[in-house]
Amino acid sequence: MPRIRVLVIGTAGRMGREVVRAVSAQGDMSLVAAVDRSGVGKDAGTAAGLEPIGVTIAGSLSDAIQQQSPEVSVDFSLPGAVMANARAVVGARVACVIGASGLTEDDLVELAALCEQHKTPAFYTPNFAIGAVLMMQFAAQAARYMDAVEIIELHHATKVDSPSATAARTARLMAEQAGSKVAPHPSGDHGPARGTAVEGIPIHSVRLPGLVAHQEVIFGGLGQTLTIRHDSTGRDSFMPGVLLAIRKVRSLSGLTVGLEKLL
Repeated sequence: MPRIRVLVIGTAGRMGREVVRAVSAQGDMSLVAAVDRSGVGKDAGTAAGLEPIGVTIAGSLSDAIQQQSPEVSVDFSLPGAVMANARAVVGARVACVIGASGLTEDDLVELAALCEQHKTPAFYTPNFAIGAVLMMQFAAQAARYMDAVEIIELHHATKVDSPSATAARTARLMAEQAGSKVAPHPSGDHGPARGTAVEGIPIHSVRLPGLVAHQEVIFGGLGQTLTIRHDSTGRDSFMPGVLLAIRKVRSLSGLTVGLEKLL
C-alpha cells in the first residue's frame, strides 16, 4: 500500500519537530517535504533530533509543493502565516491539516470557502490531544446541568495568543449544547481581572515557563462545584491526534473542525 506523502510546515518549531519524529516512525506515511524560515538547508531529521532522513528544510512552500508533490500538509507555523500557507496548500489541491494557533472565525469561513472552491479537504482543531477533546465534550455535557462556569487555561510562556483556541472552543461548545443552562456570568463585569468573556463565559489565561498545555473548566451550582481538567505534560500527547488527522483528512469533504469529528 502506498505511503501517505506528508509535508510539514513549521518544521523547526517545537511542534513541527515533534511531527517530524512522529511521521518518520510510521509505516504508512513518509515525510517528503519540510518548510520553515528557520533552518533552511538543514536535514529535517537532524533538526528534529533524529538521524538524517534525506529531507532538506526549504524556505519556499510553493517550491516544496511543486517539487515533492505531497498529499497531506501539516501546519504548525506561526498564526500570522497560517492563512497564507492554507491558500497555497489548498490552492495546490493538497489536503490540509492545521494545528497552528490564532485562527479566527473569519479565517475559518475563508478556509471553508477555499476548500469548496478547490474541492480539497482541510482539517483544523485547536487541540490534538485526545484527552483535551474528551474534556471539551464532558464540559459540554455538564453545561446542561450546572448554572455557572469559568475556564482557566495555562500554557507555556511563549504561547502567542490568549485566550487559547481550546478555551474559546470549549466555551462555544458549552453555549451551543442543546439544553445548556450556562448563561452570561451572573456576577456581571468586574473589569479585566474577571478574564476575557467568550459566549459570556470568563476565561483566565496563565503563561508561565514549565507549563505545556493545561485547562480547567470549573462549574458552580447550589452547594457544589465540578472541575474538569486536562493536562498535556509533553508535546508527544498531541501526536496520536495529528497522525489520525493525516490518515483521515483525504476522506473528508470541505473544512472539518474539531478532532471529535474523527474519533
